[in-house]
Amino acid sequence: MAGNITFTIIKPTAVSKGYTGPILNKIHEGGFAISAMKMLFLTTGEAQRFYEVHKERPFYNDLVSYMTSGPIVVAILKKENAVEDYRKLIGATDPAKAEEGTIRKAFAESVQANAVHGSDSDENAAIEATFFFADMERF
Repeated sequence: MAGNITFTIIKPTAVSKGYTGPILNKIHEGGFAISAMKMLFLTTGEAQRFYEVHKERPFYNDLVSYMTSGPIVVAILKKENAVEDYRKLIGATDPAKAEEGTIRKAFAESVQANAVHGSDSDENAAIEATFFFADMERF
């Protein structure tokens, strides 16, 4: 059964280029409600813990470095079938392969600086949301 939340991160390059508002607008236009949101600066330790699942991958250190290079915006999004619908809205990881109209096609620069993160499963959406938000921060 599909869940009704997903988790997103607006990544450092997208934040620094002023794309936060336009990305949030596309999220709203996609029918998502924001149930929690904040801007923060990840420490190296926090980024290492969040991306621990990728620890053995060759891109892990570069990913941690990138995600700690500037402020990010994290949010929990609500909608029926949230994970699948958000994955469609953000597009392919490689912006060159992303479909027109997707967030990554419009705002991403590269596979790493791909503007946004989106949960890949209902289980991971719950884990990722809990990493950044306490129950009292969710609406």
